[in-house]
Amino acid sequence: MAAKFLAKDKLISWLAELSESNRTLVPHREGQAVVFREFDGDTVPELERRPTVPPKGAVFPQCEPLMTFKYEKNPEDPGKVSLNVKERKDETPTVVFGARGCDAAGFNCFDRVYVTDKVTDQNYLARRKNTLFVTEVCAKPATTCFCNWVGGGPADTAGADVQLTPLVNGWLVEGVTERGEALMDSLYLTDGADRETEAQEVKKAAEALMGEACDLSGAPEKLLALFDDKDFWEAVSDKCLSCGACTYICPTCYCFNVTDENCGLQGVRLRTWDNCMSYQFTAEASGHNPRPAKANRFKNRIGHKFGYYPSLHGGNIACVGCGRCIKSCPVSMDVREVVRNVIAAPVAQGDK
Repeated sequence: MAAKFLAKDKLISWLAELSESNRTLVPHREGQAVVFREFDGDTVPELERRPTVPPKGAVFPQCEPLMTFKYEKNPEDPGKVSLNVKERKDETPTVVFGARGCDAAGFNCFDRVYVTDKVTDQNYLARRKNTLFVTEVCAKPATTCFCNWVGGGPADTAGADVQLTPLVNGWLVEGVTERGEALMDSLYLTDGADRETEAQEVKKAAEALMGEACDLSGAPEKLLALFDDKDFWEAVSDKCLSCGACTYICPTCYCFNVTDENCGLQGVRLRTWDNCMSYQFTAEASGHNPRPAKANRFKNRIGHKFGYYPSLHGGNIACVGCGRCIKSCPVSMDVREVVRNVIAAPVAQGDK
């Protein structure tokens, strides 16, 4: 499908049209933050600022019921109890509007873990199949952005279905997937052929604002060599508070905990985001904890994203370079600095 143009004064009308058949999530300003909320006709989308949090919850909710269960006694034989289980899957058609390319690309990291030939997470898959992403080109990348380090860019379409490029008085709308092109079948979108050159200039200008990318190809091998270097990991993690804020705002973190909440003879099984920087994350019932110190947990977080995950998934890094963990860290931890230190660190001869 040819590129189309969305005028600024038609934005709300198009969102209202999309909302007729989809749950439509848009970035919305709440205080100092920009978060994704369902469009209700009165919601004014914030498309100038990058969302403070990614739209991870659209496909992988912060807390979701996996199933409900109920114990039922046999009235004729009270000693017999049956267990009735009902799965809960959300298949609501959803459009995430106004995310950045890195946000949508984050779900590619999830897919390699949750949708495989051996294991498929049906709850995740149900949402994934029914969610489309309309992303916006980052015309002004933040100083904390480093998507070009991990193969992305301000105009990356790796996880998008439709891409918007901001222009002077609207957006150029381009389909990326067939399902995305179907969303563009709207009277509110007009022919955009004469604006493609302007859009290309916006993308080129955005790319020019990115700093030089760091070569991460040697990171997995170096992380393995530094695995037992206690002094190195204590030094690079020294100021970390282990608060875990970086995990909750990360588009690629997918760790969770599962708990059952009972009320009498019935209850619900919940899946909730968990935080690998927390001491309790790896605490065992025996009292043993294989990652007792902050440095152990920090090593695992960095090692997973830039070492273990790439080694398991064809070299793909479990980071999209959005830089939120840098911007929102209360003590200004910079993952770019940490990775550079990993690559530059000398390795003792006996550790090679």
